Amino acid sequence: MSLTLRTISREQHLAYIQSLPAASHCQVPAWADVKTEWRSENLGWFDKNDQLVGAGLVLYRQLPKIKRYLAYLPEGPVLNWYAPNLDEWLQPMLAHLKHQGAFSVKMGPPVVIRRWNAAAIKSGIQDPDVKRLRDVEASHIEPRAFEVSDRLRKMGWQQGEDGGAGFGDVQPRYVFQVPLANRSLDDVLKGFNQLWRRNIKKAEKAGVDVVQGSYEDLAEWQRLYEITAERDRFRPRPLSYFQRMWSVLNTEDPNRMRLYFARHEGENVAAATMLIVGGHVWYSYGASANHKREVRPSNAMQWRMLRDAYAMGATVYDLRGISDSLDETDHLFGLIQFKVGTGGEAVEYIGEWDFPLNKLLHKALDMYMSRR
Repeated sequence: MSLTLRTISREQHLAYIQSLPAASHCQVPAWADVKTEWRSENLGWFDKNDQLVGAGLVLYRQLPKIKRYLAYLPEGPVLNWYAPNLDEWLQPMLAHLKHQGAFSVKMGPPVVIRRWNAAAIKSGIQDPDVKRLRDVEASHIEPRAFEVSDRLRKMGWQQGEDGGAGFGDVQPRYVFQVPLANRSLDDVLKGFNQLWRRNIKKAEKAGVDVVQGSYEDLAEWQRLYEITAERDRFRPRPLSYFQRMWSVLNTEDPNRMRLYFARHEGENVAAATMLIVGGHVWYSYGASANHKREVRPSNAMQWRMLRDAYAMGATVYDLRGISDSLDETDHLFGLIQFKVGTGGEAVEYIGEWDFPLNKLLHKALDMYMSRR
């Protein structure tokens, strides 16, 4: 297939995303407005009939004092990654980005390579010799994904020494998802483990109420989020970030971002944000108070969000990033331990890849990132 690449309008880009069953929320045009510290560009691939057959949101980050850029396509671009002529898709993109002043390109192909169901993960957790997901036999392997990785290497794309497996990637390589397609809601609930089902009932019995919030409630979200940040020792994003997310994403699509609160006796004790693109729904940020955890507001809220996703016709409810560690002493182990209770599956993507267009600047960036 003969392909050409050129910049497209936001309207063209959005229309293409809307024509698909789903795409990453990091690849919708409005995501560029969330990331104001980057400049952006919308790219489109056209076939010989001049039909748009692929799209990518590029974020450019300028190096200090010189007009050279890191070009980043988070969880993208959106194209046919299994095409036999993959290099004919990517070479024009590299040429274009180089012309735009990029010294290095980073992308995250949305290609799943392995899945582990809840039973396999639990088995791994119980085995003292197993320390990582990769030590456990996968429930499903996608052979074509290995071919994509091989092709990328042959083209000169690179990954870090750990193969991009770490949780510290710009976008997580491992995520946890609950499949919803071709399942009844009862089937989904039956897939939850006993503790999750008991906690959902406990929250209902205690009178926990889950409601949707609005833009005006983002300040209350921020209050809970900053409590969480202090407890879990991470640097919180400012309120203005979430206000901007809400404004730009919901201007693009009024149902792109939602806010939920779990309340007990009139008090907000947990909150979460949800993102929606086609049939893919993400639980993106979560927060909770330091008290009233015994009434299990987070379980109640997740169950309500999942039910809402199901009612919207979602095919997958994505609980976002996990570590690949199954070591109980690892500080990130709790993430997968909590999420596996939903009966979903751990999903491994092929990770993020870099293409150095200027090897010296690319190496300098690598050294800077490794020292942060």
